[in-house]
Amino acid sequence: MKKKQLFLLHFAGGSIYSFEFLRSHYIDFEMVPVELPGRGKRVKEKLLTSYKEAINDIFSQITDKLNGEPFIIYGHSLGSSLGLGVTDLLEKNNTPPQCLIVSGNAGPGLIPRTKRSDLERADFIAMLNELGGLPEELLQSDELLDFVIPILRADFEIVEEHFYAENIIVNAPIVAVMGNLEKYVDQINNWKKHTLSEFKPYVLKGHHFFIHNNVERLIEIFDTSFNDCASLK
Repeated sequence: MKKKQLFLLHFAGGSIYSFEFLRSHYIDFEMVPVELPGRGKRVKEKLLTSYKEAINDIFSQITDKLNGEPFIIYGHSLGSSLGLGVTDLLEKNNTPPQCLIVSGNAGPGLIPRTKRSDLERADFIAMLNELGGLPEELLQSDELLDFVIPILRADFEIVEEHFYAENIIVNAPIVAVMGNLEKYVDQINNWKKHTLSEFKPYVLKGHHFFIHNNVERLIEIFDTSFNDCASLK
């Protein structure tokens, strides 16, 4: 029997494996993680640095995996920015999601347009450390850092191009989730201007990677969104 689908869009430096922590909880929908080239199962492919190329890549993956049941797009951080562009493409393709769920991101137009991807190695690592979420074993291994840093730099280039999303407005409802200790949490309602439909914000406890400490609440938000967004169609 086919299930509703939840497409998962990873954060900068993430991969198809970034949401494995969600699989330990019972769900009645199919989780479908997708990933950009250059990591995970696509490690041999060339990294992308363009926002437009990235959303087209994800759009192609999602349309190939649609099973005909209702579906939702969910992205964290970089995945949120990409999720808005992908939702726009899906709507133009007449295959719209029930809603877009975004987390760890207050939406386009807020972060200063600085070239963080070009920072010197030490400064780049310090910036990543400030954001949180880097495992200690990664920070202690030059070999792992040599592998991960090019991926992160490419993903940050995509983020730096996400001003393309500033004028995107979708028909799908948007559900935004942020940690109460995140820098731009007070501007979470910025997402409201990117939908012609309903908007609902949630603020949970934690820093940028609050999702790892709020799994049960996140699953509840997914379930609620499937039900609430279905009633808006």
